[in-house]
Amino acid sequence: MARLFLGLDSSTQSLTAVVIDADARTTVAEVSLAFDATLPAYGTRNGVLRGDDPTVVHAPPLMWAAALDRILERLPREGVDVASILAVAVSGQQHGSVYLNASAPAALAAPDPAKGLADSLSGILARATAPIWMDSSTSAECAEITRAMGGPAALAQATGSAAFERFTGPQIRKFFKTEPTAYARTAHIALVSSFVPSILAGRIAPIDPGDGAGMNLMDIASKRWHPGALAATAPGLDAKLPPIADSWSVVGPVAPYFVRRHGLSPKALVLAGSGDNPCSVVGLGLVEPGMVAISLGTSDTYFGTMPACRVSAEGEGHVFGSPAGGYMSLVCFKNGSLARERVRDALGLDWAGFAAAIRDTPPGLDGKSLLLPWFEPEITPRVLTPGVRVRGLAETDRARCRAVVEAQMMSMRIHTGWMGVRPGRIYATGGASANREILQVMADVHGCPVFRFETTASAALGAALRAFHGWSAAAGAPVPWPDVVRGLAEPVAASRVDPAPGVAPVYEARVRAYAAFERESAAG
Repeated sequence: MARLFLGLDSSTQSLTAVVIDADARTTVAEVSLAFDATLPAYGTRNGVLRGDDPTVVHAPPLMWAAALDRILERLPREGVDVASILAVAVSGQQHGSVYLNASAPAALAAPDPAKGLADSLSGILARATAPIWMDSSTSAECAEITRAMGGPAALAQATGSAAFERFTGPQIRKFFKTEPTAYARTAHIALVSSFVPSILAGRIAPIDPGDGAGMNLMDIASKRWHPGALAATAPGLDAKLPPIADSWSVVGPVAPYFVRRHGLSPKALVLAGSGDNPCSVVGLGLVEPGMVAISLGTSDTYFGTMPACRVSAEGEGHVFGSPAGGYMSLVCFKNGSLARERVRDALGLDWAGFAAAIRDTPPGLDGKSLLLPWFEPEITPRVLTPGVRVRGLAETDRARCRAVVEAQMMSMRIHTGWMGVRPGRIYATGGASANREILQVMADVHGCPVFRFETTASAALGAALRAFHGWSAAAGAPVPWPDVVRGLAEPVAASRVDPAPGVAPVYEARVRAYAAFERESAAG
């Protein structure tokens, strides 16, 4: 009988399931359900609920429960022998928080298979909706928590990140301040990534260090709740939060509901959940220090793995626990594809012409030209007033194509240096990763080989791989992470791009010059 493992990703707009065969090293099924289309009765648009205040963005937790029923009904129709699933793990959109009342444990333990999950669990919420990562209504609470913790640098050193409106701690504080009666009724606070495992196991699930780090509440070094951060957020909070547990911890077997209604094995295990970014790190195969992924999207994102906890002194990026052990970083650069497209369009080029312009110009542009592509306010480094800064390049100079890509790669190298780990290999994802010339600049600036990685459901795949890893450890036969991801989280064959010979000294000098230009421009 095949050994199957199920990964579920409850994202903003959809629930995705990936089933892997651990022996054949294949993906057996990948199924996704869009919330709006599948469950229109919840009234979401793009998976969320909005009101008159554009900064407030919530979602209905019961919709996620209903989607779980629907997707488990789909798996047999996709040819999955659900009785052969040995374990399930969950990925959840980070920062979404669910507020449960005192009736939740009993209701979770015994939902009615005839009624379905949403109806059975309809009475467990102390708050009807869950604020999610898109909610930006907590600026005042961020400032209050930051002051109580001694400033943004102190908060980042303590919890892995400065205070952000989307983070769960500020959201909890706002709830306590604006709805104190409902907060008092709250017996348990879950994240999306712990709420879904709580349903699957029929008991309150722990929070893992990957998603716990996205709350401004966890001591990033010890991976335990931070007493000072809890006190700065809301009274009695420690009693409302579940324990923090390793990502490979077993919550329990699946609840009897899933055996009776969906045919899962009563021996199937439920693993602790994690956030979508930590799960994507596993789904991209980044399970050893020095492995990095760079997602080239509307914004560019740098994911890296670290064996020990390190936090930026400037509060740049985020540090989360990695499901593979150790830590991971996530650093976002807002001016990604947007900046590349602005340069391309200003020169009247298509992407082929953009690539040709990079090929036709020398690495480092002979040390004469620099460009800071701050077309929009930048996240990393923090630049509130946008504006493109240029040195030695005319508006019609096709060398701007190389200049913008070099600038982006040099900025990444500079603003991830605090990790203390230079990449040994980079997996490039996103639309622009199809452009080999961009990947060549990436390899040259970072000084390591680059591989193209095609992703469709990296978070759900990462959850499935976590299920395999956790089940193996629980069975007393742990599998090393490189063997867990082998054959299932691999880059595109023959996509390797090596640094060009002789360019390392060029970019050592250019990175120093770019850093100085960036400092001067930001100060001016």
